Amino acid sequence: MRLTTAQALVRFLANQWSERDGAEHRLIAGVLGIFGHGNVAGIGQALAEQGAGTGDPLPYYLARNEQAMVHTAAGYARTRGRLSTFACTASIGPGATNLATGAALATINRLPVLLLPGDVFATRAAGPVLQELEDPRSHDVSVNDSLRPLSRFFDRINRPEQLPSALLAAMRVLTDPAETGAVTLALPQDVQAEAHDWPRELFARRVWHVPRPVPEPAALARAVELLRSSRRPLIVAGGGVKYSEAWTELARFAEKHGVPVGETQAGKGALPYDHPCAVGAIGHTGTHAADTLAREADLVIGVGTRYTDFTTASRTLFGQARFLNVNVTAFDAAKNSGLMLVADARAALRALDEVDWRADEDWTRRATTLAAGWQAVISRACAGTELTQPVALGIVNEAAAGGVVVNAAGSMPGDLHRLWRASDPGQYHVEYGYSCMGYEIAGGLGVKLGAPEREVFVLVGDGSYLMMAQEIATAVQEGVKLVIVLVDNQGFASIGALSESVGARRLGTAYRARGAGGDLDGPPLPLDLAANAASLGADVLRAGTPDSLRAALTKARESARTTVVYVKPVPGDGPGAQAWWDVPVAEVSALPEARAARERYDEAKRDQRPYL
Repeated sequence: MRLTTAQALVRFLANQWSERDGAEHRLIAGVLGIFGHGNVAGIGQALAEQGAGTGDPLPYYLARNEQAMVHTAAGYARTRGRLSTFACTASIGPGATNLATGAALATINRLPVLLLPGDVFATRAAGPVLQELEDPRSHDVSVNDSLRPLSRFFDRINRPEQLPSALLAAMRVLTDPAETGAVTLALPQDVQAEAHDWPRELFARRVWHVPRPVPEPAALARAVELLRSSRRPLIVAGGGVKYSEAWTELARFAEKHGVPVGETQAGKGALPYDHPCAVGAIGHTGTHAADTLAREADLVIGVGTRYTDFTTASRTLFGQARFLNVNVTAFDAAKNSGLMLVADARAALRALDEVDWRADEDWTRRATTLAAGWQAVISRACAGTELTQPVALGIVNEAAAGGVVVNAAGSMPGDLHRLWRASDPGQYHVEYGYSCMGYEIAGGLGVKLGAPEREVFVLVGDGSYLMMAQEIATAVQEGVKLVIVLVDNQGFASIGALSESVGARRLGTAYRARGAGGDLDGPPLPLDLAANAASLGADVLRAGTPDSLRAALTKARESARTTVVYVKPVPGDGPGAQAWWDVPVAEVSALPEARAARERYDEAKRDQRPYL
């Protein structure tokens, strides 16, 4: 078949499917893109020729920012259990470099996204072209090379003949649960438009089978021996539980063997909040219940977790516990010098469930008592007549029954991790691998595209909103309904508190004009974020009390349009950190608060373990 390289690419992507457990899914659900001279005559023309409507094989969606469209693809991929994603196309130069933050987010969170940036002329016939960054060391370098370290697979298609092998390699990585992340195919603009005679079998329907690796027998035997030696075990449930759809196996294992379950940000909701074995969030943003048990446990069973510093409280949380790490990726299974059980979470939990062993009854009862105590803390924190942030989150939690909450950065992820009552595995969607400001609205759009039957509640602070609000226009254009709760703290509330705690006096964390002395301590900026949201096409409701917030959320939920509920909470904190987080403090300072902070830091540092 004689087609351009871009036409061949589009035709190929439209015929790729993933399969797991007998269910097939379209691997590339569509293309998110912004066109410029580097991709309009190639991919743009190819999409126009095949038809880019929602009923066409590869529908096209117009994004407003290249970083945002990768966030949308990542949100969609996470919602679809990593079995389906979007391709993202951008022009050369700034369009391509704007992809970088999204690529990092996808790879860190182990989420498949396909990036298709335009590139400079492979023939070099017209160089340097508009927006080309010239490297005096080599003509074989473009800005797209900045995506190499952020991608799990990267290739540049300098000749049409290179496309088939690159496409097959890209699909393999996208569908490999141990390798997945951002995949980049850099496409020189002249090659995109170049015609070639393609073998017809390239465009045949192709199904990529997503495996469920089973535990290696010797490793399983070692894991069983370690389990049987434990009396006070604790499970740390990570995102891998959800990606492998292992929540039923997790619940059965925990119930049968009397093991309490703490949850990372990615794993929250793996058990319903009211499950008898659920002890809530773990780590720096964890609950008193989970963190107390973590300090006393003799065995930590990590299931699908990367053990970030928030989960381990910067390696101060788990006392003298040993680690058994179940993970589809050997890289993560080896962490904390744990016993490695490299396997799919569902397959591993089923195998471990056969063990004739149970935790001490006193340990199981203690976990139940601690969990009940924390539920009482949540009820107190979310009650009140003033609209503090914890009260607002409690009201949103009630309104979002059956829906999905989306968040990423600021002070809300910590409050959500501790306080949110997740009733099912898909209800909680907080991006905390990269904790990327600006993810919320764009990611929420991807969540809604991935689960159109669910109401999606996007929680976004004013700092994140000002970084990336423009995908509201995309949601309005596509008729994709979001409920966006915009929380205005007049600055960076989370970093403001952190700044104060390390003796940095909240510098640069409040939205204030310059004062008479030249510092940023003048009057608050006259921002009207609600008016800004309305200008992007959303309906806007304002809420200043708990009752008015409940009414606004009810109205927003009943609406068919994207609605922004603007909230300006009054000061009021919920329960704070239950464990430490290592943020270095100045070793010498003229500021007394910094010197005091350093003393506290040195004291906390003594509890760190090397995990050797």
